[in-house]
This record gives sequence, C-alpha cells and structure tokens, in this order.
Amino acid sequence: MIPCAPVEWRQPPPPVAELKREPQQAQAQAPGYASRLKPNPRGWITRPSWCVWVEPGGDDRWNQRWSTAVSNALREWGQHLEVLQVSDAKDAQLRLWRRRPPLRDGRASNGRAYLRLQQVKREGNAAALEPQVEVLLSPGLRLPVLQATALHELGHGFGLWGHSDQATDVMAPSQGATPLLQLSPRDRQTLTWLLQQPSAVPVAPPTATPPQTTPPGSAPPSGPRAD
Repeated sequence: MIPCAPVEWRQPPPPVAELKREPQQAQAQAPGYASRLKPNPRGWITRPSWCVWVEPGGDDRWNQRWSTAVSNALREWGQHLEVLQVSDAKDAQLRLWRRRPPLRDGRASNGRAYLRLQQVKREGNAAALEPQVEVLLSPGLRLPVLQATALHELGHGFGLWGHSDQATDVMAPSQGATPLLQLSPRDRQTLTWLLQQPSAVPVAPPTATPPQTTPPGSAPPSGPRAD
C-alpha cells in the first residue's frame, strides 16, 4: 500500500451492517483514561499512520505563530504516531484549518474536531475506508494556548474521542493556568492501548459504484465532534 498516495475519488461508506466488527476489548481495567473513550458506531478509529494537511499562511507574525504552534503539536504526536504531511488538502485524512469554530449551544471554543468516514480510492491502492477529520483552531490565541489547543484537538483527530478526568493530561476537557505542551504518561498509555484495539478502518474491496467526489475546499462543521 502506498501511504498518502493521491486520492482518485471519495464516496460515502457502506452501511455499518456490511462491515465485520471484532469484539471490543473490555475497557474497565484499561490504562490511563481509556475507559472514558467512546468508539465510533463502526468501532475504534485508530491508525498507526496519518496523512495530515495544514492550512498555509503568510509571512506575518500571526501566520508564523500558527505555523510554530501547529508544527510543535504535530512533532509531539509524531513521537508516538507516524505523521506524514501532504501538500494537497484532498489527499489528507486529517486537515488543520486556521479558523474559529462555530458556536456550539451559544458557547465559543478555541478548537474543535469533526469526524466522518469515507470510502477512498488512492492511486495504486485498493478502495479503503478512511477517516476524514477536520480540526478547526482559533488563530488569534497566544502561542502556548494555540499549541496546547492544537495538541488537544489532534488527540481527538488521532482517535482519542473522549476526555481525561485529570487536569495534568493533554486530553483534559479544559486548559489550566499553564497550557500543556507535551503528552503526559497517561496520554501515552491511553494512546498505546487505543492502537492495540481492532480498527474500524480496514482495507475495503474495490467498488463498482460510480465515484462521488468530495471537494476539499472547506471544513464542514457537521458530524460527530469534540472540543
């Protein structure tokens, strides 16, 4: 399989009933805060390797702040996952957008992650079920806050759909007085457990259905989401 190969087409995934699900490992005694994670209806969204695109900016100090914060956050996750950065948004499984998330129940948020699944045909590969994650980050934050927000939202994007119950973890629901810029031991333990679970995004057989292309021009605020 060619990682991050150009996408030829995208279309909606097959119904859940058509996919085989492995029994999920009991979470009660799982390490870290794995017991607080919620799987997708199809199962765990887990991959050891991700194709990531970052919305580019200019040369002003705001764009330099954006680039620094996001690069540092990706580098931190890259110590535990393979993060492959792509230059074309349509080829990414996770896309980081430099824009403020819409209000949710009248409440503002520094960042938000959205997930949907698609069947994707990449050049040289068989059609496969892939995650499509959109991460929205408010660009006007201080550098440490922006980096900590990116680190948190990337955690959701990489499969940690849930929150820790301890403020010392990157995946705590809110930042403390000092933004966290590195994964905690519990963050790492939880990610390791997640990567050991059966994945809901296995390789799917090629389909003869006419392709339905999804344009990559915007980040749709729809589908399952997490702050």
